[in-house]
Amino acid sequence: MTGFKKRSFFSQKICRFCADKVERILFYDVKTLKPLISERGKIVPSRISGNCSKHQRQLTTAIKRARNIALLPFSVEH
Repeated sequence: MTGFKKRSFFSQKICRFCADKVERILFYDVKTLKPLISERGKIVPSRISGNCSKHQRQLTTAIKRARNIALLPFSVEH
């Protein structure tokens, strides 16, 4: 069993914002932001969502701004 290596091949995820050629992610576009938040209200990481680092940073800022003006929840409703 020493000759076996466990290999895993992952397909490269493509940033949806780069594919659509989005310049800026807007905080009041809740329809775009909603799928990128988990059920518990956390921001989905880029390794799961497939976003590039530039758009992930913009996404984080947009979600935080949308939360501050009550367009998105901070956490799960009780």
